[in-house]
Amino acid sequence: MTTPEAAPSAVAPRATVEARTRMSPRKRARISRGIQYGLLVVAVVVLAVSIDWSRVGDQIFNVEAAQDLFPKIPRAFLNTLMYTAAAFAVGLSLGTVLALMKLSSVGVYRWLATIYIEFFRGIPALLVVIAFAYAVPIALGVSISSLTLKAALALGMVSAAYIAETLRAGIEAVPRGQIEAARSLGMSHGRTLLTVVIPQAFRIVLPPMTNEIILLTKDTSLIYLMGLLPTQFDLTKIGRDALSSGSGGGLTGLFVAGIGYLCITIPLGLLARWLEKRTGKGSRS
Repeated sequence: MTTPEAAPSAVAPRATVEARTRMSPRKRARISRGIQYGLLVVAVVVLAVSIDWSRVGDQIFNVEAAQDLFPKIPRAFLNTLMYTAAAFAVGLSLGTVLALMKLSSVGVYRWLATIYIEFFRGIPALLVVIAFAYAVPIALGVSISSLTLKAALALGMVSAAYIAETLRAGIEAVPRGQIEAARSLGMSHGRTLLTVVIPQAFRIVLPPMTNEIILLTKDTSLIYLMGLLPTQFDLTKIGRDALSSGSGGGLTGLFVAGIGYLCITIPLGLLARWLEKRTGKGSRS
């Protein structure tokens, strides 16, 4: 007597139906992405409908007010670049010394570098700028007449704390074998640092160093607290003056200043990414 085989034939169609109705991972991802795009479009439409465009055009994107600022923009742009370059020069010089002190075998040097780095990384740059503008002349009885020098010292001292940690990481990333090879050739410790370690460390830290320049560029917006002469204004100063002048345009001056900062920071950001890719390719090869 044979056993009926009805059960397997009944299960097979059910499994086929489940396989057809089961959604593939690619299809689920496509649907999820479509939902996200749909929600984004809805949010943009709601925001666009909610904005009072006539008021925005008058108070933020006022073309006439922006045109009135154009004669001042080149000078403000150059001043901003000058303050950034001067502050970075101070920060890089002091940061290199601090990084070497942090890696020194002398305990006092390590402690001094650590205290400096933690102090200036822990307080806002705003307080340092105000201190250089008002507290330092009172405490030391010395008045620095050059705004560029004051800005470079104030922002450079803050930047040095971050640059020191970046350089320290770069120095520690240099292969130990190259240091030992240089010492085996009879090079002194100082010559090994100057000719072998530091050049390679700078190459390693170029991308994060570019990001530090971007941060410094934005920190120059605090220089107005030191008091600016008519020829010393930066991008933030012309934006603030346009806002407080009452000549119309509202926030247009600040918008123009923001565009000016973007013209500096976006190329620097692209340069940082390019250097990061180039450094990565060099390390792999």
